[in-house]
Amino acid sequence: MNVSPEVIDAGYDACRRMARRSGSSFYPSFFGLPREKRRAMDALYAFMRHTDDLADDPQADDAAEALRQWRAALDAARKDRFDRIGNVPHQELLPAVADMLRRYRVPPEHLHAVIDGVEMDLKRRRYETFDELEGYCERVASAVGLACVHIWGFTGREALEPARKCGIALQLTNILRDLREDARVDRVYLPLEDLRRCGYSVEDLKNGVADGRFLHLMDFQIHRAQWFYREGAELMQWLEPSGRRIFGMMTSTYRAVLRKIERRPAKVLTRRVRLGRLKKLQLALRWALLPPRAAALV
Repeated sequence: MNVSPEVIDAGYDACRRMARRSGSSFYPSFFGLPREKRRAMDALYAFMRHTDDLADDPQADDAAEALRQWRAALDAARKDRFDRIGNVPHQELLPAVADMLRRYRVPPEHLHAVIDGVEMDLKRRRYETFDELEGYCERVASAVGLACVHIWGFTGREALEPARKCGIALQLTNILRDLREDARVDRVYLPLEDLRRCGYSVEDLKNGVADGRFLHLMDFQIHRAQWFYREGAELMQWLEPSGRRIFGMMTSTYRAVLRKIERRPAKVLTRRVRLGRLKKLQLALRWALLPPRAAALV
């Protein structure tokens, strides 16, 4: 079943609307890309946004079944079998998603990995070791980064490992930023072995205990995330020029959040750490106006 260019364009329009409505701090960075790559990023982001929403939507009777149907719909769209998609929410996104996968040769397993990661959130609320947590981070974050570099353009398979590590760094930052919200719903992403090493407990976390044990725990997690950022920074040299800007803007934003957490670690137990508008504007202008290598040094 061939899909007309008009249907594909309508799909991209739907993806753009969803990406814009999300209010993500990343959305403005898409405008640093050429039009076709910007549309592809809209499609990728919309797919990720909807996949994540399927697990959180209180209207869904069975999130696991909704994700199963969404996975099947993705596979049908990839084969241009839109007649087999069925009645899944936001299926209007899929012609653009399928076009993005083909146009930029994005391995579909990266999108499947994201669905796998969201399914993990339905089943698991604890991670015993960092190795276990790393596997989760690879699915929900590294897979996104690996899809992104195919859209941005890269030279050499050497780009793939730093892209994986950068995804882990971003997800570790998310985990630290969202500690309070996750603990409120009995979800703890910090490895339990790390809590025990610091003499800190899940109950301490739920009760917002910010003593020396907590500060020691946070220091360990922050330094781990910083290591992944340093390792992931190598990706810059393998990206095409327009990709360097969006990569720099994304990682600089998250590293700024991590530095803010590092200055006042206990704050994550009382409120969500955010960057102010002025800081966001400063980062955006740096990467929009300066050559990427110069911007990285500012």
